[in-house]
Amino acid sequence: MQAGARRGRPGHDLESVLRGAVKVFNERGYDGTSMEDLSRELGITKSAIYHHVPGKEELLRLAVNRALDGLFALLDEISVIDAPAMARLEELARRSVLLLVRELPFVTLLLRVRGNTRAERQALARRREFDAAVASLVAQARDEGDLRPDVDPALVARLLYGMINSVVEWYRPRGGDRSAELAEIIVTVAFDGLRIKL
Repeated sequence: MQAGARRGRPGHDLESVLRGAVKVFNERGYDGTSMEDLSRELGITKSAIYHHVPGKEELLRLAVNRALDGLFALLDEISVIDAPAMARLEELARRSVLLLVRELPFVTLLLRVRGNTRAERQALARRREFDAAVASLVAQARDEGDLRPDVDPALVARLLYGMINSVVEWYRPRGGDRSAELAEIIVTVAFDGLRIKL
């Protein structure tokens, strides 16, 4: 059980409360959602929600951290791959698309935070940390001679994740999992333009 989380009542665990809250936050916006809205959506009393979390902001923190923890886990995974930086960067992009599809509501919420609460400011700081790590990997690939030398690593990182993150705006899973195909298309489009042509 996560730190600060409380054991729930039968039939209403923290995961179901969290998923319901994320759905409402994405529909109404975090600021436009009240505990009453959450109670209505979940079909439980506000006190039942408070049994799991101290308040609405804790639900936001848990939700955005799920997406961020997933991204940082990907950085850890690719850091142990014995391959040039370019191959690790491509694999990071590929796995990021798969994570986005798997955790679509959570990533969608993460991409909508604006810094109005402490939880949002912490999430934005972690996003900047992630962006810096991606930019560092881009710089390594450039220094190894696999990426065009005329590209700014920080800009490339932002453009790459701008493309990946745009998926939340239009992707709707329908019959069958095509996330691997989507990941390959994004990697091909992104890296064919960045790679040194021989």
